[in-house]
Amino acid sequence: MTLAQPKNQPVEPAIASALRTLATEREGLTILMDAIGNGLGPVFNAAIEKIAAATGRVIITGMGKSGHVASKMAATFASTGTPAHYVHPAEASHGDLGMVQPDDVIIALSWSGETAELADIIGYARRFRVPLIALTSNASSTLGHAADLCLTLPKAQEACPNGLAPTTSTTMQLALGDALAIALLERRGFTAEHFRVYHPGGKLGARLKLVRDVMHKNERLPIVGVEARMAEAIEEIGRKGFGSVIVVNADGTLAGIVTDGDLRRNLKPDLGTLPVSAIMTRTPRTIEPDDLLATALEIQETSKITALIVVENQRPVGLVHYLDLLRVGAA
Repeated sequence: MTLAQPKNQPVEPAIASALRTLATEREGLTILMDAIGNGLGPVFNAAIEKIAAATGRVIITGMGKSGHVASKMAATFASTGTPAHYVHPAEASHGDLGMVQPDDVIIALSWSGETAELADIIGYARRFRVPLIALTSNASSTLGHAADLCLTLPKAQEACPNGLAPTTSTTMQLALGDALAIALLERRGFTAEHFRVYHPGGKLGARLKLVRDVMHKNERLPIVGVEARMAEAIEEIGRKGFGSVIVVNADGTLAGIVTDGDLRRNLKPDLGTLPVSAIMTRTPRTIEPDDLLATALEIQETSKITALIVVENQRPVGLVHYLDLLRVGAA
């Protein structure tokens, strides 16, 4: 059953309501996807081109629930490489129109297209020839007629049982806003490195740090040669404290790794006399210095390892331990 509801167990009214709401909003997104594939797509593409061509910012505006969606859209645009700013339409009528410049582009949200508070910002856009993109369900509305481009959202049933509270409609607005932001991100070639510049804080910021920012290197690196005996490797493991030692060939290239687990699996009286090559893992997982900590975390969690060797030109230059990821907040 949906949401792993136990069979033959009555569904609580609140859970049934939640399932109906999500199903209704999911249907709205399906309708929106169909619209993009059947008519809305060319207008969407034109909107991307117009926004990308603007030398200023994207001004996003809307009133009420559409205003909240517009504010989130502006934040998403700005964080993904498209300079954007939310302007409240009522405040715009009292001086904030000064935030809008001729080289900007405006996206105005209104489900009905007849939001009275948008009148002044629409008039300003026409007067100063600021490109205007409408996001509405009514192409024949005042907003739809005034816009250079009209992203017409298809009609869909609201999740509200009275058909009044904006629910499915705002979900569709939000989804289309995300689609615009991601299409622009991809068009601009916005990379994880760019994303890192705008997201330096929190766990996301930590995961966007580079491996070279936290890796242990130089004298902190636990290394022995491939001809070394296990007694030397064990001593190096204890001295450096990472629970592993990197094994290198005579030319400095990576040969393998010996971990605490390898020691436990090969614990025998003559362990110290064995060459490290006898028990080392010959194909250890590696990462490069300019990879993201998010990548290091994914490798360590997927492979169930705590130490990850950092290599350049097949030579170990660092080591990242899972505790390092915890320390910087990436894990």
